[in-house]
Amino acid sequence: MATAIELHELSKSYGSRRGLAGLSLQVRTGEVFGYLGPNGAGKSTTIRLLLDLIRPTGGSARVLGMDPRANAVDLHRRIGYLAGDFVVDGRQRVGECLTFLGHLRGGVPSTRIQDLAERLVLDLDARIRSLSKGNRQKVGLIQAFMHHPDLLILDEPTSGLDPLVQQTFLELVREARGIGQTVFMSSHIMSEVEAVADRVAIIRAGELVTLSTVAELRARSLLQVQITFAGPIDPTRLRGEFASLPGVSELDVASAAGGAVLTCRLNGSPDPLVKAAAGYTVTGLRADNQDLEDLFHSYYNAEEPVHVAR
Repeated sequence: MATAIELHELSKSYGSRRGLAGLSLQVRTGEVFGYLGPNGAGKSTTIRLLLDLIRPTGGSARVLGMDPRANAVDLHRRIGYLAGDFVVDGRQRVGECLTFLGHLRGGVPSTRIQDLAERLVLDLDARIRSLSKGNRQKVGLIQAFMHHPDLLILDEPTSGLDPLVQQTFLELVREARGIGQTVFMSSHIMSEVEAVADRVAIIRAGELVTLSTVAELRARSLLQVQITFAGPIDPTRLRGEFASLPGVSELDVASAAGGAVLTCRLNGSPDPLVKAAAGYTVTGLRADNQDLEDLFHSYYNAEEPVHVAR
């Protein structure tokens, strides 16, 4: 399968501070790739290296089959880029600014700009300096999407957007994938990436933590279990019995009126837990998949990276 982005042991240091540490991954042509991590993880550093805005300390990058430094002009024609700190001349009107940027791209039909502005609810006659942060972000989105680039590189694209506009943005991403464009989207918000991404990479402290599909990540999520027991029960005995079961973690037992409530997280088959519970009178049972936001935070906060390359 063709690749739109290929990184091999890419590194970037800022003096004694490390931005990236030997990052290797591939982004396939035509996919939506979510690039996740907390603030300061190295997401923006990666993007700036892809665009030759900064130079690597080590390793290599290929974008659309080309070298970001040697082929920067040709590459930039084929890329739609939204910076995390998008800034343009505040004295211009929105329509004037987008028309000017369109001319730099070789010309963008005015109907395309108008259509995107209507969908994102943006006034083309407003002066940019009068816009809220969310409306300035809409200007950035339009200039990235308007020329149908082969590759969209979007750094925290929904920053400042209200929920309804976020949904419109996700529609634009789906449409881009539908016509064969590749989307590389950095974020620290799992829910927006989950809605559109084919694969996701999680980065922490400049290192790749995991690379997988959303479905595979969900399959690895833990069950959150709550069992309510009736009758006179010794909480200490119950805790000792269930804590030794395979896959059980974060177990807690609390006394309740007429019995006890056990909560835990379960990784793997629930069969041993169910059989142990069958030895008591169970009056309530609830099991929910771990929320993906929680799962991603567990990757962020892990003491050691867990590499799962796909």
